[in-house]
Formats: sequence, structure tokens, C-alpha cells
Amino acid sequence: EAVSGAQLIAQALRAQNIEYMFGIVGIPVTEIAIAAQAVGIKYVGMRNEQAACYAASAVGYLTGRPGVCLVVSGPGFLHTLGGMANATINCWPLIVIGGSSDRNQETMGAFQEFPQVEAGRLYNKLSVRPSSLEVIPAVIEKAVRTSMYGRPGSCYIDIPGDFVNLQVNKSSVKYVECCLPPPISMAEHSAVSKAASVIALSKQPLLIIGKGAAYSHAENNIRKLVDLCGLPFLPTPMAKGVVPDNHPNCVAAARSTALQHADVIILLAARLNWILHFGLPPRYRQDVKVIQIDICAEELGNNVRPAATLLGDINAVTEQLLEEFNKRSWKYPSNSEWWKKLRGKIKNNEERSKGLALQKSLPMNYYTVFHHIRELIPKDCILVSEGANTMDIGRTMLPNVYPRQRLDAGTFGTMGVGLGFAIAAAMVARDRTPGRRVICIEGDSAFGFSGMEVETICRYNLPVLIIVVNNNGIYTGLDANSWEEMLKFGDPATCVPPVSLLPNAHYEKIMSAFGGKGYFVKTPEELRNALKASVTDKQTPSLINVMIDPQSERKKQEFPWLTRSNL
Repeated sequence: EAVSGAQLIAQALRAQNIEYMFGIVGIPVTEIAIAAQAVGIKYVGMRNEQAACYAASAVGYLTGRPGVCLVVSGPGFLHTLGGMANATINCWPLIVIGGSSDRNQETMGAFQEFPQVEAGRLYNKLSVRPSSLEVIPAVIEKAVRTSMYGRPGSCYIDIPGDFVNLQVNKSSVKYVECCLPPPISMAEHSAVSKAASVIALSKQPLLIIGKGAAYSHAENNIRKLVDLCGLPFLPTPMAKGVVPDNHPNCVAAARSTALQHADVIILLAARLNWILHFGLPPRYRQDVKVIQIDICAEELGNNVRPAATLLGDINAVTEQLLEEFNKRSWKYPSNSEWWKKLRGKIKNNEERSKGLALQKSLPMNYYTVFHHIRELIPKDCILVSEGANTMDIGRTMLPNVYPRQRLDAGTFGTMGVGLGFAIAAAMVARDRTPGRRVICIEGDSAFGFSGMEVETICRYNLPVLIIVVNNNGIYTGLDANSWEEMLKFGDPATCVPPVSLLPNAHYEKIMSAFGGKGYFVKTPEELRNALKASVTDKQTPSLINVMIDPQSERKKQEFPWLTRSNL
């Protein structure tokens, strides 16, 4: 009995328990998407390959099993580079399958011919082309396994166009079973007891939780460790919710103080990169002792020489630490000077945010908007967030109580991820936690990167709520009057500030164009009414376009590490 290349690919993905595929079809991959649907894989057709790739990568983070991004050759493949790089830098599993030109036309200037396998190597853990139809299942198994094992990342599979409809006898195919779950490694005992000793001698300890801890489902053990040892903790942005943000030991509101004065820092699957100021002075003490816990050996010792290194699965290593502290019965005293200092700073910062949130002036500022959003959105919703000020202030103002329920621009600081992430989260939520809402909070500039994916959201009837916090620009914008004045000086290309976007753009009409509900709001009352209506309607996608003061910014020195980059 004969089987086609497209069928082999679909069956092999299914055999590896792949559930979701995102992409844009065309020559030569359309048949692969049809075959995938035939074996029960959900296919979501997107409007841009970049957004499709972001969506597939978010599935990997949310479920621990890669999503697949399916694209055509040449430009189609090239549009996935952003998504592959973002997945690999965030350490998320992802599979990209790209069509490529027919083998017998190589070097002839074939349609969309491009060295895709070679180009893919920079962005992926594995970049391969199966040598024949017979080996497709084995190659797909290897790619899925490689994407998940060790430190997760992206893998690329190149499929020549002539493979798709080519047929081969089933008996000659090398079928393989589903790969085993990733093996769980543990830290060596001496390292665990050394780490525990360093922690027990600390005067000003700090636990930093990274998104690797969320990915490894270590929340129960980490919560136990925080409670058992009484440690102050700080989540990195996507690790919010591993321990709830409302836990009394969370010191996110005193972030700078906690980092600057801690004498012992325990890094739980967080990296000493730009997000944590590299672990170096003046942001940290010169003599800070770092205990590093990571799944990737090459990460250990980056930027700071660690006092102890624990190599292994975060959940398993946290359990090892728990056992060690159960033996020692050590608890950090809650009445220490360190706690007094941190609590004082937290109170101070929260009062400043509250003051800004309660300002009555119109147009509204960011803090006022987030204050009302926080009061009216469900506690268990999945928050997707991107933008400059929108993402930064949103992180401090919107709490997460559950793990893996905040998706944002991540380690790579990628703009344009929001709608792809929201679509992926909504697909996964529909299957695993029906009724859980996805709320996507976008800056107006960030929304522009993938705004047409609103059509995808409406086509698949995903009840996503998009909130565009609109300040008419990137960082800051102009109000309508200033804009009109500016245009009097001549051609906008020569006189309009590069950060400006069109004032009062009606983004909500993009949603209503495709059958969703759009709201244009200018006051807290209008915002509250739109939020209540959108949260109550669990069937219809909606977009709330919130006009804020174009000059509204975050309070000074909140997250200074974001002022340089385009976040």
C-alpha cells in the first residue's frame, strides 16, 4: 500500500503527540496541512508566518510539547526566523516545517529557491532535511525529541516540494514510536548541601524565579521551599505566578532594593542576562554569593562566578533542596532588618503607584487604566502583554496568581508576539481549561505588528479580549491638535517625530470589521463598562481601544533596563 510524503509527515507528527499546527499554506505545503487535519491535528491558518511561528512557540511553552509552524519556501521560511530565534532564546520547544524547491531544480534558480537548511542553523538546535521519504518519521521523532530534551529550543525540518506528493510503499518506511519524555537529571549531593549551607548563613537572601521554573512545572515545590525557608522571592516577568504575586514573600515591588542589597541570591532557572543586569555592580553587591540552578551546564558561571552550581531539572533540584532543609529545619527570620527594609520599600512603591492610579485627570494615564483592568478581569485569565510602557507598567500593576499565565516580549524583547501568543493560548485553553479567558494587552505600536491576526481570532471564534492602550505612538505620541500643527510644517516624513503614530486611530474597527465587538473608550467609566461587557460575553472576541494621555509615562526608575531597547 502506498503513502504520500504529506501523509507520512502528518502521521509522524501525530505519532509524536503533536496537537497544534499554525501556518500559511501555498505551494508546496498545502497538502501537508490537509493531511494533518485528516489525522486529527488542529490547523490554524494565520495571516503572517511570523505570527504563526510565535503562536507555535507559545504552544511549546504552555504545554511542554512543541507546536508546529508550517510555511512555504523562500520568503515564507524567512518570515519564521523571528519566531525560531525567539523560541530558542526563550528556551521553548518548537518545530518549523518549511517547504523548499524541488530537488531536481536545485541551483537552477527554482521558484523561491533558498539555502534554508543552512540558514536555519543559526536559529535552531537542529536544522535538517530528510534524505528520503522512508526516513521522514525518524527525522520528525529526532526533531521533536531535540526540541524538548535538555534546554528546549527550535528545530527546523526542510521538505523538498517533490516529496509532498511523492508516494512510497508503506513496508519500506522506517516507522518509529513516540519519543520518551525528557529525562530528569538531579544535582550532585555535595552541591545541594553546599548551597543549603550558603543559604543558611545568609543575612539578606533573595530567591529569583525564572520562566524555566514555570516551564518545568516546579510551582508546588518552589512554593513549599519559599514557605519552609521564609525566603523573599522575585519573579522574572514570565515567572510571575509560579508563586502567586500576592504571596507575602513576593518583593517584586522592591525589585531594585532586593537586587542591590542581597548577600545570597538563589537563581532558579533564571539567567544573569540584561533582564537581571548581568548580576554585576552597581546593581548588585560586589561580594554577592550566587547559587545557580539550571538545566543547561553552559549557563552556569555566566557573568558571575557562582558559590554553588546545581545542574538539573528545576523541579527535581528544588525537591532536593527541600529534603536538605527539612533535615536542617532552618528558617529565615521574618523580623529581620532585611525584611523591614524590603517591606518599607514595597509600601512606598505601592503607594506611589496607587497615587498615580487614582488620578482623576483626563485623558487617563497608564496606572489608572491598569487599576480598572485589574479590578475587572478574571483572576485566572491568561495575560498576554507587549509594548513599551504598556508591558512594563502592566507587569507591576497586574498580578498573576497561577503559573504559565503571563506571556510577553520575553528574553529577546520581541515586539509583535502578542496576537500569535493570544491565539495559541486560546487554542490550548479551549482544550485544557475551557472557560479560561485570554486577555491580550497591547501598546498601540505593538498591536500594529500583527493586527491582521484579529481576523484569525474571529475566524476560529476564539473569545480573546484585546485591550489596546493607545498613546498615539511608540513610548510617547502627539495629541490631535499638536499633530495638526505639525503637519503645517510640511511633509510628515520630514517633520513628524519618528515615535509618532496617527492620533486617535480607531483600532477597535478592525475587530468589528470581522464580526467581533469593538469599543472606543476615553474615560474610566467607559473603560469599566467595556470591560464588564467583554468579560461577561464568553463567546465573542472583542477589542477595547483605550485612549490615554499621549505623554503618559511610567514613574521614574521603574525598570530602567528597558529605556535603551525598543521595549
